[in-house]
Amino acid sequence: MGASARKHDVFQAIADPTRREVLRLLAEKERPISEISAHFPISRTAISKHLHILSEAELVKGKKAGRERIYRLQPEPLTELKQWLSYYEQFWNNKLQKLKYIVEEEDE
Repeated sequence: MGASARKHDVFQAIADPTRREVLRLLAEKERPISEISAHFPISRTAISKHLHILSEAELVKGKKAGRERIYRLQPEPLTELKQWLSYYEQFWNNKLQKLKYIVEEEDE
C-alpha cells in the first residue's frame, strides 16, 4: 500500500501524544490491547481507535492470537518523517552556529 492510499499519514498519526506514547510502548515489545490500555487513563475503546489510526498509517500491525490482538511497531513509515525533518536540520544547525558565534563574541 503506497503512501497515497493511506487514510491517515504518519504525520497525522504521530500528531497525537497518546499515539506517540503507544508507539513508544510498542517499541519496547509487542503488546495486547489490554496491556496497552492499562498505561492510559482512557477507555479501551479510545485506545482501540488510536491503534486503528496507527494501523492505517502502517505504523503498527495487529495479529490475532487466541481471543486477543497483539500489536507490534512497524517503524518503516517513520523514515518518511526522518527524511522530511532532515531537510530542516540545516536551518537548526545554522541558527545554533550563529548563536555559538554570538555567545563567544560576548565572552571576549
